[in-house]
Amino acid sequence: MSLDFDSARLPNNALTSEHHEWRAQLRRFFDREVIPYAEEWDENGAIPDELWPKSAAVGILGLGFPEAFGGTTEGINIWHSIILNEEMARIAVGGIAATLMVHGIGLPPVINFGSDAIKQMVAPPVLAGTKRISLAITEPGGGSDVAQLQTTARLDGDHYVVNGSKTYITGGMNANWFTTAVRTGGEGSSGISALLIPADTEGVSRTSLDKKQGWWCSDTATIYFNNVRVPVGHLLGQENKGFRVIMNNFNSERLAMSAAMEAYSRVCLEDSVAWARERKTFGQRLADHQVIRHKIAEMKQRINATQAYLQLVCHEVAAGNENAGDIAMLKVQCSQTMEYCAREAMQILGGIGYMRGSRVERIYREVRVNAIGGGSEEIMRDLAARQYGL
Repeated sequence: MSLDFDSARLPNNALTSEHHEWRAQLRRFFDREVIPYAEEWDENGAIPDELWPKSAAVGILGLGFPEAFGGTTEGINIWHSIILNEEMARIAVGGIAATLMVHGIGLPPVINFGSDAIKQMVAPPVLAGTKRISLAITEPGGGSDVAQLQTTARLDGDHYVVNGSKTYITGGMNANWFTTAVRTGGEGSSGISALLIPADTEGVSRTSLDKKQGWWCSDTATIYFNNVRVPVGHLLGQENKGFRVIMNNFNSERLAMSAAMEAYSRVCLEDSVAWARERKTFGQRLADHQVIRHKIAEMKQRINATQAYLQLVCHEVAAGNENAGDIAMLKVQCSQTMEYCAREAMQILGGIGYMRGSRVERIYREVRVNAIGGGSEEIMRDLAARQYGL
């Protein structure tokens, strides 16, 4: 066993020849269209617009979405999504996956709860890569505590008038629509609704959040709503029932992030092993020092355990036994494994790992956004405890 990215992956009997071909197709696409330019895009803080239609053409954007809107569902299961997240993690520029795939959390509320007219207006161009949609939930005064959001939507005739702001919105600078959580009723989760807000509506403005630790090429934004008039037909689901619309997204988002974090860990392992075999200190290879071998063995041990947990949860989801508590704990497991492997890989690579241009350096910078985004480790543990009846 060479302990590279692929050989460090545990066997999975659920994968078929179609899954392996999907991985090969993605590998060819990313090796040709993304990896040669990924570092440059990250340094420049932007992804070229043409990546969206190119990704749509090979089935990336439409994966799992209804064929009526340009997606692909026939023969698709959870493992296709897991493979996609693994292969995008191999690029080791998290901002690419975060922005390119942000429709994965912005579009489902439209598909699942929007009117037929709204679906037809939004879904086809998003899945074709010609338009973009982002999810706008987090506010300056609160993140994980969704039930306490303060952005208001007041009914005025056949429009809602929206006032407030959202922040840390992935893809926010270039989104054409925002799937937005607003308060239409009283306090708490029972007063929340979901609205689709066109970004070009009068009163919508945005500022870039470009001074980030990681995800440099992700166009993160703060969005401001100043007396924005939104047609009532843009309501997603029922008024004051939007909390379910929003929460419906989180399990799939956390599962995708978990798959990516496990794969980031394998990238760290691969680069650590390659450097340990090449680099010589005190007259012998790094790999010949017991302390380095133990670091690598510990990385693989944790990766194995994390992969086994990931496979277990995915099998349960595929069987229709989705459990929010298990998915929450899986995310914690994956973020801790990623953090450990990134730290140990940085120790093994030493100075070369600290320099820009290293995959390990980029992953190290992006540990925290993965550990916090989609629900922090503390929130995930508490969610799991409550799901388990404590």
